[in-house]
Amino acid sequence: MALPVKTQMKYWGIASAVILIVLWFLGDVILPFVLGGAIAYFLDPVADRLERMGATRAVAVTVITLIALMIFAIMALLVVPTLIEQTVSLFETAPKLVNRFQEALTQRFPSIVDQESTLRKSLIALGETIRDRGGEVLQSVLSSAASLINVVLLFVIVPVVAFYLLYDWDRMIASIDDLLPRDHAPVIRKLAGQIDNTLASFIRGMGTVCLILGTYYAVALMLVGLQFGLVVGAVAGLITFIPYVGAVVGGALAIGLALFQFWGDWLSIGLVAGIFALGQVIEGNVLTPKLVGNSVGLHPVWLIFALSVFGALFGFVGMLVAVPVAAAIGVLARFAISQYTNSRLYRGLSQTDD
Repeated sequence: MALPVKTQMKYWGIASAVILIVLWFLGDVILPFVLGGAIAYFLDPVADRLERMGATRAVAVTVITLIALMIFAIMALLVVPTLIEQTVSLFETAPKLVNRFQEALTQRFPSIVDQESTLRKSLIALGETIRDRGGEVLQSVLSSAASLINVVLLFVIVPVVAFYLLYDWDRMIASIDDLLPRDHAPVIRKLAGQIDNTLASFIRGMGTVCLILGTYYAVALMLVGLQFGLVVGAVAGLITFIPYVGAVVGGALAIGLALFQFWGDWLSIGLVAGIFALGQVIEGNVLTPKLVGNSVGLHPVWLIFALSVFGALFGFVGMLVAVPVAAAIGVLARFAISQYTNSRLYRGLSQTDD
């Protein structure tokens, strides 16, 4: 005989509360395991495809790991140092950029940017704050011994965790399936399949879109000659998963920097703007339809809300789990609405069952 619904809800509520408490207290300790799990989930379809081509699971995982290590080595040697250098330089150059912006405003609107105006003081304070605080934070993160140890441990633990999770992924899923309560197993499998489809579309699809667009923006902007093109491309690619935000933030940053660097060279400024316009055309008409599709079901407002809430509650780890949790809650909410619209509570006694 199945347990009463109230008893089941009590047990599942306790389990959910325990998971949240553990996540709260462990915080950054579980960061390598969350990242390793995300990488394993992202690469599992690749391993499955290699298996279908005749490779064993061990061979498939080993091949994927070697390729990933090669890519990481190339990034560490060629891209990351340049990215860090440009980021530090951008923070240090901020006051000069603000001064040039003041000069441009002074020439065109002298009445609102005089020596004692609030706008002028605010711009000066903004530039100095970006230089001092931004540079201090970045340099302290890079130079702190504890931070370096944490970064080294992160780079060591994450690949190991990802390797073993990827190797045992199918067996873990089968073990979890065996632990499902038998009365609810079919419904749980159905909901889990819908959550997986949503996550696959969003994380794998949008992750690939972010990587392609970030690389395109960075390379194109550097070819045009934009001084901080790599940083702008990285920022734009990183936040592309939030619809329109990546293009707006990246485009505004790139065009703003281009106006300071290329003032008077309208061809270069136009090329920078054209790079982002072309990126949006490619994303909207090619990348997103092909790689993501229309089955994501994550509204941008809901996604931003989830990132804000989980980031505030659990820090960086919370932001990592925000998207999967948001996808799961969305699927469960749609299921609950479906159950409600088919219930007597919604249909009333006057409605007959079909």
